[in-house]
This record gives sequence, C-alpha cells and structure tokens, in this order.
Amino acid sequence: MEPSTPLETLCRIVLRAREYEAQVPSNYGDDEEPDNVDDTGEEVLSVLDDDINSSVEEELRGILDDLADDQLAEVLAFCWVGQGTYEASDWDEALEAAGEENNQIDELLEMPMMASVLEQGLAAFDLSCDGIGDLT
Repeated sequence: MEPSTPLETLCRIVLRAREYEAQVPSNYGDDEEPDNVDDTGEEVLSVLDDDINSSVEEELRGILDDLADDQLAEVLAFCWVGQGTYEASDWDEALEAAGEENNQIDELLEMPMMASVLEQGLAAFDLSCDGIGDLT
C-alpha cells in the first residue's frame, strides 16, 4: 500500500507526537517540595502536565492542519488500525469513517499514545519510519 501522505510527513507526525506525549518534570523551586510525592516521599511521575511546551503542540497541530482532508483522514485511519479499532483488511472502511469524523485533529491530539498507535498502524501495512529523518 502506498499512502497518499508522504511517509516522511507521517514520520514527522510520529516524532512530534512523541514530544507532545512526553511527560514533563514538575515545576518547583529548589526549596519547595514537589506536590507529586507518594507516601514514602518519593517523587512520582505524572501524566502530561498542564505546562506542556505549547510550541510542540502548535507545531503538531500545524503539521496536521497543513494536510489535505484525505491525508488527515488517512492519518486517523492509520491510528485506528494501530489501536485495533479496525483491522488492516478493513482499510477502506476505516478511511471512510475517518473522513466522516468532524474533528479529526482534536481526535488525533486527544488520542492516548498517538505516536505509538500511528507507528503500529503503519507497521500493519509494512511501512516504517526506520531510517527516515530524526527517527533513526
């Protein structure tokens, strides 16, 4: 299968989605106690902090916004295949459903582990980001 979205673009989305999903350290000063400690006093990692680097989100949103409608639907369909919502053999159905989705970009940005499921969706079609750009 040859996607309509260039593989380099799909891999760039994976890379930026990884950065977007990354956990960020808590913001507290040297003399302040973190508010994310467990009963033993050990700092615990939290899910995405509200202070996420907004430029990464803006860049990811910009990449997605620059895609043609059919390409954006394709990215969403790859993600749905990657998370098991559709099988690779149901690609046409996944692509059609993704094209009917009203808020494709929000759906993608709110998707847990978007980078991983997009990679898994690509792998279902023997596509890989190995050796492309910054993902090597």
